[in-house]
Amino acid sequence: MNSSLRSAPQLGLILALVLLALTLRPSMAAIGPVLPFIQQELPFSFSLASLLTMLPVLAMGLGILSAHFFAQKLGPYRLIFWAAAAIGLATLARFWTYSVWDLILTAVLSGLGIAMVQAVLPAVIKQRFASYAALVMGWYISAIIAGAALAASVSAYLAEVLQSWRLALGSWVLLSVLALLAWYLLKPSLSQLAAPTAGQNPLGYRKFRRGWTLAWFFGLVTCAFTCVLAWLPAYYVELGWSEPEAGLLLGFMISMEVLSGIVSPMLASRLYDRRPVLVVLALLMLTGFAGLLLWPAAGWLWAGLLGLGIGGLFPLSLIVAMDHRSEAQQAASLTAFVQAVGYTLAAFSPLFAGLIRDLTQSFHLSWLLLALVSLLVLGLCSRFNPRFYADCFATKSPVN
Repeated sequence: MNSSLRSAPQLGLILALVLLALTLRPSMAAIGPVLPFIQQELPFSFSLASLLTMLPVLAMGLGILSAHFFAQKLGPYRLIFWAAAAIGLATLARFWTYSVWDLILTAVLSGLGIAMVQAVLPAVIKQRFASYAALVMGWYISAIIAGAALAASVSAYLAEVLQSWRLALGSWVLLSVLALLAWYLLKPSLSQLAAPTAGQNPLGYRKFRRGWTLAWFFGLVTCAFTCVLAWLPAYYVELGWSEPEAGLLLGFMISMEVLSGIVSPMLASRLYDRRPVLVVLALLMLTGFAGLLLWPAAGWLWAGLLGLGIGGLFPLSLIVAMDHRSEAQQAASLTAFVQAVGYTLAAFSPLFAGLIRDLTQSFHLSWLLLALVSLLVLGLCSRFNPRFYADCFATKSPVN
């Protein structure tokens, strides 16, 4: 680690960023592994179950656009604190959920909190870590995936040991408590973070073709992530695996995402042109979905390949967006636009896959469609030539 990252203030900020990131996925990742337990008590269809993933992701996409307004009013530090508190409150409320609509309400509240955190933190990273922003961004996003891996791996076991899916879902509030404490301790150094200005509204990037290209790239990768998160355990339970085994498979896949999320940005940071890394990762994702369709018995292999592919593409899709802008607030506004469009697009993928499952009694068509999505991602990788980044958002050339 570079000496500029080893100072106590920087290490404290990195720790707080990692703890915050760990809270951003358990509210969604814990649902899939314990879904069979929930459905035993609260019978509902796969289509309705998909709302538990779809609605928080949709709230993330739409909420990110309003984060610009709240960041101006509250400032980045206070917005992140209260958004993280909302995630913790939504998680805590799951101790007292008695219908699927209660679960959906907590999921939406959590999604809005996640949106605010994810919209603002890239600017914090860009401001405080300068030339090391891509590396720290990779760690932050890897921690997001790690939180999902932890929740996916442990939640089904917690439900069995505690004899309660409510306790299994609500116990993740402990992560929020730790994250809030770490962030609160940084108040003296972070309370004066620069807030975005009116001219840095994320919606300004809707005028540029490159903004939409980046948003589609992020959105398609996130479609793959959310679908696998929602339905991989259910797919293998239907193939005869136990709920804990299926949850462990998802946890293994997300663990591979964490590994790739750490290694891939490190490899890409050594390259001026990040496309070779992007292409390899897209091919891994394509192979994983093809394997689920053609030879599902080798589930551990395909889960590993999907984890490596998606886990690397997820952070790099945002890092490539940040590469397009040198100034911190401009980079944050662009990544906010990319995430808003991308999460809104990805929100409907679990619902679509759930509908396909209800209609066809199989997930096979969903895996085929996601293999085609992987081909689209592979094609988009070729567009990210850094030689032309400076021209992509030129005022006189809004269609680049």
